[in-house]
Order: sequence, then C-alpha cells, then structure tokens
Amino acid sequence: MIDSEGIYRKANLTVNRFGTRDPIQIAKERGVEVIYTSDFKNLLGMYTYQWRKRAIFLNDRMDEYLTLMVAAHELGHDTYHRELAKDGGFKEFELFRMTNQTEYEANAYAAHILIDTEECLELARSGYDVVHIAKAMNSEINLMLIKIQEMIRLGYDLRLPMSPQSDFFKNIRV
Repeated sequence: MIDSEGIYRKANLTVNRFGTRDPIQIAKERGVEVIYTSDFKNLLGMYTYQWRKRAIFLNDRMDEYLTLMVAAHELGHDTYHRELAKDGGFKEFELFRMTNQTEYEANAYAAHILIDTEECLELARSGYDVVHIAKAMNSEINLMLIKIQEMIRLGYDLRLPMSPQSDFFKNIRV
C-alpha cells in the first residue's frame, strides 16, 4: 500500500529544509553526487548506492525540465529505496513505469518536490483543467496527473479526467 500522506509529508519537509524545489540542489546538499553522462543511449537517469556513496546519473542530452523531473524521480529512490540499490552494482530503475510500488513512490515524491500543492490547487479552483494547470506550472502532463492523483488520495476535492500514462518516460528520446 502506498503511503501517500508520508510521501507528501517527506517531500514537503525536504523542500522546506533546503528552501528549494530544485532536486539537483537538494541531492547535492544531501550528499548525493550528481553526475551528467553522455554514455546513456535511451536511459534518462539512474540511481546507485555503492560503498556508502550515493549517486544520481543523468543523461546530459535532456532539456532542463526533463533533467529536473528525472533528478527528482531519482531523489525519490534515494529517499525510499536506498537499500534496494545497495552493494549490488548499478541498479537501473525504469523511470515513471508505475507497474510497481517502487516506481510509483519515486514518481509521487518527484511530483511533490517539483509541483507546489497550493499553486496547483489555486489554479484548479480557478477553473483550469489539468492540461492548463500543467502548462501554467511548466510541468509535464503525466507528472501533473500524478500530483493531482496524489492530492485526491490526500483528500483534496479534485477530479482527474484521465489517468497518468504509466510509461510516458519510455517514449521520450534525447
């Protein structure tokens, strides 16, 4: 069972503690090395934890916002799945594939890190639909759908016109 309240609370504590929604800055301040690489063909990012060193690898061909989304997702793995990546070499996680709890938790955490709840709620109350909220907040639509889905789980009175596409990152080419 997904702990929506816990993920929301932890993401907000992180944003408040570091005073930013920038996942790259947060990672660095938490002692996670951020490495940009051109070695990835189709992989957007990866998290690893070996020899007590944590690292996020990011494909250096991504645009700025995609880089932030992938970094926030990998930061979610650092927050919730460090033990899964421990001492076994590089553990590659399929980004935004929500067929398992591990990936969904990382996605929800990323959505809460990058998207301010109050701003999202204000736009929704002003009559914006999810597409226009995403555009106004400079967010990818599927990440916004995850955010709104999580807000609904937290008790906010919102409606989702569609479900997030579970494998939307798989179709992104850099």
